[in-house]
Amino acid sequence: MADEIFGHPRLAAIYDALDPDRSDLEPYLALAAGLGARRVLDLGCGTGVFALLLAARGHQVVAADPARASLDVARGKPGAERVRWICGDATAVPPLGADLVTMTANVAQSIAAPGAWSATLAGARAALRPGGHLVFETRDPRRRAWEEWTPAASRTVTRIAGIGAVESRVEVTEMALPLVTIRWTYAFAADGSTLTSDSTLRFRDREEVAADLAAHGLALDEVRDAPDRPGRELVFLARRPER
Repeated sequence: MADEIFGHPRLAAIYDALDPDRSDLEPYLALAAGLGARRVLDLGCGTGVFALLLAARGHQVVAADPARASLDVARGKPGAERVRWICGDATAVPPLGADLVTMTANVAQSIAAPGAWSATLAGARAALRPGGHLVFETRDPRRRAWEEWTPAASRTVTRIAGIGAVESRVEVTEMALPLVTIRWTYAFAADGSTLTSDSTLRFRDREEVAADLAAHGLALDEVRDAPDRPGRELVFLARRPER
């Protein structure tokens, strides 16, 4: 099931406004261009920001997400007709012969259940052409990011046109490493209402990811640093072998 921030219509509608700086996507756009990727599958596309950027640059894009509310937002954006939208996870995607499969931001980490993660990697491999690439990122568990997730440190007030001020904050509600469960709280000043969104993240180290990729017939080509958060995230570039 999708987290409420993606699956609740009221929260999905303000998601982009709450996280307007998407400079983290620039390295992924550069990678797609550098690989000469004609067809790209964006798994966990959310409100479609990355999928639409890809399409605007001439890539053929298929974008999938299990959260219908987020897809409704994506489909309402300019240029949405250039993208093929699929409501579902990797198992809902047919073989595409894709040159590149992407999972940007926290998508990979939010697929915490072993069965779901296995199905995602299998689905990504099936969607790729031989020689095609898979790229995704995850927080480096050695940096212990969860220690910074406190209401005091995260409290932000965002003023959104037509909606008013929205206060957001996050806290850890459960920790059983490598799993960390967090709760985002969103308070709407206009009507005094409050909504929450819970998420469980899995902190995988590079050895675990490498083993998972190998188990699903994917060759790990490179582990990169995330340019927008140096030293804090691991970016994995894998490939479906030619044979």
